[in-house]
Amino acid sequence: MVHAPVTTAASGQRIGVLLVNLGTPEAPTTPAVRRYLAQFLGDRRVVELPRLLWLPLLHGVILRTRPAKSARKYAQIWMPEGSPLLVWTTRVAQYLRGSLGEHLKALGLPPDRIVVEAGMRYGEPSIAAALARLRDAGCTRVLALPLYPQYAGSTTGSAFDAIERALAGERAPPSLRTVHDWHDDAGYVQAVARRIGEHWQRHGRPDRLLLSFHGVPQFTIARGEPYQAHCEGTAARIARELDLAGTQWQLAYQSRFGRAKWLEPNTSTLLAAWPAEGVRRVHVACPGFPVDCLETLEEIAIEGKAAFLRAGGQSFDYIPALNDHPAHIRCLRDLALRNLEGWLPAPPPS
Repeated sequence: MVHAPVTTAASGQRIGVLLVNLGTPEAPTTPAVRRYLAQFLGDRRVVELPRLLWLPLLHGVILRTRPAKSARKYAQIWMPEGSPLLVWTTRVAQYLRGSLGEHLKALGLPPDRIVVEAGMRYGEPSIAAALARLRDAGCTRVLALPLYPQYAGSTTGSAFDAIERALAGERAPPSLRTVHDWHDDAGYVQAVARRIGEHWQRHGRPDRLLLSFHGVPQFTIARGEPYQAHCEGTAARIARELDLAGTQWQLAYQSRFGRAKWLEPNTSTLLAAWPAEGVRRVHVACPGFPVDCLETLEEIAIEGKAAFLRAGGQSFDYIPALNDHPAHIRCLRDLALRNLEGWLPAPPPS
C-alpha cells in the first residue's frame, strides 16, 4: 500500500475521503442477490480455499440454492429508500461531508476543499466508481477510510486490494493514505457506549449485554491477523466506558459460514443457552458494524431474537448501529482530520 509523504498541500488542491463499506445487492431479489454473492464469495480474501475446489462448489451448488433464501432475508429488512447498508452509508457520507466543510469554514478555508464519496467493495456504487468521482472533482490526494473499525483481511484487506486495482491503470494516480483500523479510537468507543446508554435510558438495563462481532475462521488469526485482538480490545473499552462488571456483558462472534472452525463463543449458541442460566432480558449491540445491514437487522434483530425467546428468554432488544448518530459523524470527522494532517493547507492569517 502506498503512503504519501507528509507535505503542505497546494492552495488549489482538493482532498478526497473515500468511505468504504462491504456492499449490498441492488434489490431483494434472487437474481440480484446471486450477482452480489458471486462477487462476494468469489473474493479470494473472503474464501481462502483452492480455486479448483471452491469455484465449482460456488457456481454449481451455492449460487443455485443460497440466493433465494438470502433474498427473502433481505426483503424483511429492506427500507423504502433501498438497502439499509447503502442508505446509511450514503447518509453518513453526506453528513461527514457537511461536518468536514463546517470545520474547514471555521478555519477560514474553502468548505469544499475535502470531498467525501462512498464506495462499496461488492456491488454498486463501486470503489472504482467512487475513486473516479473523486478524480473528476479534482482530488489529487485520497484518504481511504474503511467502515471496519477492526482489521480483517476479508474486509479491510480486500478493500485495500480493490483500491490498488482501481488505481493501477491511472496515468497520474492520487497520493493515497489508508486507515488500517480504528478499533481503539476514543471517539468511536464513546459513540458506541453513548448509543447503548441512550437505549438504556429509554428501555432500562438488561440482565446482560451481548457485544456481537462478525466472525472469521480461526486459521486467519493463527496466520497473523489482529482481528480477534481488535474485537476484544473494542469490547473491553466499551464495557469500561459503561462501567460494566464482568458478569454484565459478553463478547461473541456471529455469521459463521462453511465447515472451518470459527472464532468462539458463537452468538447464536449463547442466545440459545442463556435462558437456562437465568438470563431473561438481553440487549445486543454490534460494534463492528458502524451502520445497520443484513447481519444486524436480520441475523441479530430477527433470528437472534427468535432464538432467545424460543429458548425461554423474556425480553430481547437489538440496539441499532451508530448509523447517522451525531457522535458517529464526529468520530469519523476527527479520525479523517487526524489522518489528513499535513495535507490540509494552513488557515489564512487572521
